[in-house]
Amino acid sequence: MTEIAHATGNGAYAKGLARAFAGAIIFAFPLLMTMEMWWLGFYLDRGRLTLFMVLNLALLIPLSRQVGFEKTRSHAQDVIDAFTAYGIGIAGSALMLGVFAIITPEMPLGEILGKIAVQSVPASIGALLARAQFGERDDEDEPEKPPTYTRELFVMLVGALFLAFNTAPTEEMMLIAFKMTPWHALALVALSILALHAFVYALDFRGEEKLAEAQSGWRGIIAFSIAGYGIALLVSLYVLWTFGRTDGADPLQIAIMVAVLGFPAALGAGTARLVV
Repeated sequence: MTEIAHATGNGAYAKGLARAFAGAIIFAFPLLMTMEMWWLGFYLDRGRLTLFMVLNLALLIPLSRQVGFEKTRSHAQDVIDAFTAYGIGIAGSALMLGVFAIITPEMPLGEILGKIAVQSVPASIGALLARAQFGERDDEDEPEKPPTYTRELFVMLVGALFLAFNTAPTEEMMLIAFKMTPWHALALVALSILALHAFVYALDFRGEEKLAEAQSGWRGIIAFSIAGYGIALLVSLYVLWTFGRTDGADPLQIAIMVAVLGFPAALGAGTARLVV
C-alpha cells in the first residue's frame, strides 16, 4: 500500500510539474513575443534585475502556500516549490526564446542570461498559478479557512505585479503618460479606484470579497479598495524604477507614469481572486 501511495504521489507531482510548465508558457507568452522585453534583457541594470528576481522568489514562497502546483503543508515545502517554479519559469523561457531565435549561441552570455531572467519572472508566477487555473479543485478534503486581511492584500499585490509587469515595458505606456495632463492623471486615478472597488465588491465575480457588516461602507472602501490601490501604485513605481523608466524624469512625469501604470495594476489587484 505504501508503494502504491508513493507511486500515486509521484504521478500527481509529475502531473503538477507538467501543468506548471504549461502555466509558465501561457502566462509569459505575451511578453515572450514583446520586443521591449527582449531589449530589457539586454540593457537592464543587472543590480536592479537581480533585486527583482530575489523579490520575486520571496513572493513565490507565500504564493506557493496559496495556489502552488501541489498542496504544501510546511514552510520547507513552500520554499522547495518556489525554487521549482522558478526553475520551470527559467527553463520555459529559455526554451521559447531559443525556438523564437531571440537567443542564439552567438550572443554574449550576459545578454542570453539577461533575456531569460527578465522573462522568468512572469513565467514563474504562471507556473505556480497553473493549479488554480488548470488543475482539479480538491479543497473539499479540507475545511476552507476564511481569508485574512493580510492574505487579501497579498493576493492584490500578486495581481497588481503581474499586470503591471505585462504593461510597463511597452512604449505605448510611456507615450500615454507623456500625452496626459495632470488633470487626465487625476481622472485616471479616480477611475482606477472605482474599477478596483467594482471588481472587489460590486460585480459578483467568483472569488470577490464578501464584506462583513463591520466592513461595509467607507470602512470597506478604505480597508480594501484604497489599500489595494495604494499597493498598485507602489508596485507600479517599483516596476518603473526597475525598468529604468524613472531615470532622468521629473517628479510630475513620474507621478503621471505611476498613475498610468497604476490603472492596469489596480485591475490586476481587483481581479486577482479570479486567479489566485
